[in-house]
This record gives sequence, structure tokens and C-alpha cells, in this order.
Amino acid sequence: MRKFIVIIICIIPPLLICSTLHAHGVRGKVGAGGIVVTAEYDTGEPMSYAKVSIFAPNSKLMFQSGRTDRNGRFCFFPDTPGKWRVIVDDEIGHRLELNISIDKKMKIKENLVEQNSLPIPIRALIGISFIFGIFGIFFWWKGRKT
Repeated sequence: MRKFIVIIICIIPPLLICSTLHAHGVRGKVGAGGIVVTAEYDTGEPMSYAKVSIFAPNSKLMFQSGRTDRNGRFCFFPDTPGKWRVIVDDEIGHRLELNISIDKKMKIKENLVEQNSLPIPIRALIGISFIFGIFGIFFWWKGRKT
């Protein structure tokens, strides 16, 4: 019985101390100053969980990547001034490409956010051309067999 008490006294306290010593400290900080990109479809529905790729000015390497949140938003903190390229891709055929001009104070230059997207009439024309192309191939194949 005495051995048991000695073992408990010798083993339990070091185990309790070691469990607290092995914990790593963490710290968090909330700050302002990031660039928030919001991506949405023509209907106003957000591009939820879409893939995001960010490229710094004069760089071919990706600066940052990730996914939008459920509201179609993504935030990043630029570290150099210039024209940043942001690509949002939902991986089912919709892609948004933005060019964002950042000044020396790491803020967006007013009215210089560009969206590289085709106008609606051009997109409609492409869609109609695609449909006619499919039917053209179908009828050519059908006429070839007879």
C-alpha cells in the first residue's frame, strides 16, 4: 500500500505539470486594411466556395490562393503597389477575372477595378453559335450515312 502511495505521489504531479508545459501559446489579431473581393453571378447569387487565385504585379507566380466564403467573398493583403490580378473560378464553367490597381498606400485606386467579362449580347451570340454548330454537325453526320 505504501508503494502505491509513493508511486502516485511521484508520478501524478509530473504528469499534470507536463501536460500544461506541452501546450503552445497562440495569439490572434483582428485588423483592417485588406482588399475584399466579392464574386457573384449575373443573378446576384454569390459564387460560394469558388476557387480564387491572386497574382502580384509583374509576377508569374501565384501570390495567394484559396476559396471564397459562402457569400462569395475573399480577402487578401497586397504587399506591393501595382496592378493585381484576381481570378475567381467556380470550376463548372464560370470565371471572373479582375484587375485591381493598388496605390503606394496599399489602397485601391478609385474607379480602376476592371472586370474582364464579355458583354451579354456577345455571350448570347456565342451560345447561339454553339447550338447551331451542334445541330450542323448532327445533320452533317445524319446526311452522310444516307
